[in-house]
Amino acid sequence: MSGHNKWASIKHKKGAADAKRGKVFTKLIKEITVAARFGGGDPDGNPRLRSAILAAKSENMPKDNIERAVKKGTGELEGVSYEESIYEGYGPGGAAVMVESLTDNKNRTVAEIRHIFSKNGGNLGENGCVAWMFKKKGYINVAKGGVNEEVLMETSIEAGAEDVREDEDGFEIITAPDDFETVKAALEAASIPFIDAEVTMLPQTTADLKGKEAEQMVRLMDSLEDCDDVQKVYTNADIPEEVAESA
Repeated sequence: MSGHNKWASIKHKKGAADAKRGKVFTKLIKEITVAARFGGGDPDGNPRLRSAILAAKSENMPKDNIERAVKKGTGELEGVSYEESIYEGYGPGGAAVMVESLTDNKNRTVAEIRHIFSKNGGNLGENGCVAWMFKKKGYINVAKGGVNEEVLMETSIEAGAEDVREDEDGFEIITAPDDFETVKAALEAASIPFIDAEVTMLPQTTADLKGKEAEQMVRLMDSLEDCDDVQKVYTNADIPEEVAESA
């Protein structure tokens, strides 16, 4: 896939950590709580909270759980205070890896993340060592079946998309972070279904991995995403799908 964090598409197909609903709920609750703490409890005036709530609803999280998480963030209910951290490093074959974390104990988290890297053929680096390889963008993935390419292109560009790319599986719509929700809403209004939609970190270059290195990279990504303190993981690794799905 041209330019996208290919791991997101692979993970979507293989299920990976997302199949563990309890763990998914835990991560979403953390994100809602932190978003409410920094931007207030009104999703209409807090884009980060709005996105977090939409993600929670897409996972069928009960409304009560969402409301409690918001109230913990605003201080209406007692809750744990989480710190945001970003860790950077290299995986097998020198592939770049970025890890977003929300934790109540940074010492525990950095020790665990360092252990996961070293155990799976990678190493944790200094801040800034790979961040320059990524750009924050809105990303929407649309499958080819049943979509009119001309309508998709016109709808996306008119709503403010920066680019619409075609590959063998479908279309990738790239937006500036601030335009993501507008473009997504325009697609919904035009009844254009999408597979994935998120504000993410897109790699500007990719590292092609094969064989043992590709297998190690899948294990590294799975292990990082399985960590309770990790919210999201990004990589520029280009992994053959047959390797990822069999790992």
